[in-house]
Amino acid sequence: MKSKIKTGLIAKAYIALCLVSALFPIYWMLNTSFKTDAEIYGKVPTLIPHVPTLSAYAYLFTKTTFLPSMKNSLVIAVSVSVFSVLLAYPVAYTLARLKFKGRKFFSKSVLFMYLLPTTVLYIPLYMLVSKLHLTNTIWGLIVIYPTFTLPYVAWILIPHVASVPQELEEAARVDGCSRFGIMYQIVLPLVLPGLISTTIFAFAMCWGEYMYALVNLTSSRVQTFPLVISGLIYGDMPPWNQLMAGGVLAGIPVILIYMIASSRLVGGATDGGVKG
Repeated sequence: MKSKIKTGLIAKAYIALCLVSALFPIYWMLNTSFKTDAEIYGKVPTLIPHVPTLSAYAYLFTKTTFLPSMKNSLVIAVSVSVFSVLLAYPVAYTLARLKFKGRKFFSKSVLFMYLLPTTVLYIPLYMLVSKLHLTNTIWGLIVIYPTFTLPYVAWILIPHVASVPQELEEAARVDGCSRFGIMYQIVLPLVLPGLISTTIFAFAMCWGEYMYALVNLTSSRVQTFPLVISGLIYGDMPPWNQLMAGGVLAGIPVILIYMIASSRLVGGATDGGVKG
């Protein structure tokens, strides 16, 4: 009995240690955002600001284009993630359910596109956007970002679709449901948790993307927030309070999305749907 109690205490202590290790960087970022430059560059680091100040946040709101850049990032991330899911779901369903010549080739092609390093596409995609006359516009990024979100969403959704029992589709087909009806009325509600989670990850991939935005955007009017934050770095003494304040504000939309969608991120939707 004592050994079980000891093991339980050790497990709880280990979990607490992991939790502190994971959350401490977030706390340090929040802590730093309320400090003055003098306190940040002091010899002895402080866990709690001696004189908390909102000057870093005020600087972002009044002296930079941070808020408009957040709006640009939001428009791009929402547009690309929704488009990616709308297009990737039929692709995932086709590769998971239909049998046709070249199915394995297309399935592996999706995987290879997902694993392809984005760095090799900088120049070709820049040339494409330039020919479309979309350089220095958010529409240029909306064209570019699906090159890495679409393969990701499609590849992740394939096992979700494949996990739905085929008996449900067969029963729907017997009742006269069409293929499109089965895809969107039977299977889609059952893979909704996977669909939501991949949408969130696609949103996050676009939300914090930096390199493509750096290559394609130059005007402050259309810049995304990673470019505005990186633009704060100058000289030998970066304004860490402003950088951390930007990081805190940039993390809020993603956290809110996770909180809102958390009730939908549950499995077991098909449990009990098939006898046997």
